[in-house]
Amino acid sequence: MTSVSVVIPCYNYGHFLEEAVSSVLDDQAGVDVRALIIDDASPDDSADVARKIAARDPRVDVAVHTSNKGHIATYNEGLLEWADGDYCVLMSADDRLTPGALRRARDLLDDHAGVGFVYGRALWVTHGMPPPTARTRVRGWSVWPGQWWLERLFRQGENPITSPEVVMRTSLLRRVGAFDARLPHAADMELWMRLAANAGVGFVRGVDQAYYRVHQENMRKGYSALADLRERRSVFEMVLDRDGDRLPGAQGLSDIVHDKLGREALWAAGRAYGWGRTEQAYVDELLAFAVECSPEVSSRPLYRTLQSRKLIGPRGMYYLLDHKGRWWLRRRSWKYRGY
Repeated sequence: MTSVSVVIPCYNYGHFLEEAVSSVLDDQAGVDVRALIIDDASPDDSADVARKIAARDPRVDVAVHTSNKGHIATYNEGLLEWADGDYCVLMSADDRLTPGALRRARDLLDDHAGVGFVYGRALWVTHGMPPPTARTRVRGWSVWPGQWWLERLFRQGENPITSPEVVMRTSLLRRVGAFDARLPHAADMELWMRLAANAGVGFVRGVDQAYYRVHQENMRKGYSALADLRERRSVFEMVLDRDGDRLPGAQGLSDIVHDKLGREALWAAGRAYGWGRTEQAYVDELLAFAVECSPEVSSRPLYRTLQSRKLIGPRGMYYLLDHKGRWWLRRRSWKYRGY
C-alpha cells in the first residue's frame, strides 16, 4: 500500500491542532498515513498540545523549534527532510482534511504515474461557524497535461488552490524542490506551477477535499491588493523565465497574464479611491503597476478618471462612475472574492 506523509506546521494554532490531526488520522480509512507537527517556536501552548497528541498515537511525530524560522523554512523542513511517504501533504494547523480525502487522491496518483499532484475543491469555513457538510462521493477524475494546466493559470491570472487540498508525489517534489523563500505569500502558487511544468495534474471531481479556515489570523489578512498583485506577477515571470521554452506560445501567455494583472490593478485602484479607504499614494502605486503590466490600461476611461481624481474627490468619483462601473467595483472587491 502506498503511503502518505502529512506535514502540519503550527504557529500559535495549538487550539486548532486536535481537529487538524484528527482529520488526518481518524477520517482517512484505508490509508497508510503519518503526520509531523512542526511548532515554529509558538509562544502559546502549541508545543505541549502537539506532544500530548504524539504521546497517544505513534503515527504522529513532533518537531519544536527553539527560535522562529518562518513559514517557508518550516514547510520545507517537513517536506524535504521528514516526509518519506510515496505522497505528501502540507496542511496548516488551522485547516482540516475532509473524510476520505487522502484515499481519493491516493487512488488517482496510484493509477496515473505521470501525475505530479492531485487536488479538488476546498470548502472555506468562517471561524466560529459550523462547517458545511463535505461532499465525499467521487464523480470522476480529470487528468490534465501539465502544460495545459499552466496555460489555464496564465489565462486566469490567479491561484485556484488554497493548499490543504493538494496531495503531491514526494519523488517529484524532491526532484524539483519545495517552496521558494523569495515568494513569502505566493510560494504555493509557484510550486504548483513548477510541479505542473514537470508532470500532469489530477483533479478529483464532485467532492470536497479540505476545509480552509478563514479568520483574522490568516496570513492573507492584511496583505494588500498591490502586494498580492506584485507577487503574482513575480510568479508568472519566474515560470516564464524557467519553463517558457516548454510552453507553446509563451510570449502570448505573458501578454495575456500581464494584461489581466494590469486590469485587476486598475480596478483595485478604483475600489480604493472610490470608497475612500486608502491614501492617494497607494492609488498612485496601483496605477503605476497597472501601466507597467499593460500600457494599454492608460486608454481606459477608469484610468483617465482616476488620473483626474484630485479635482473630483473620492465621493464625486464614486458618483461619476455609471451604475455598471459601481457594480464592477463591488463585484471585484476582495470581500466579494472571499479575501
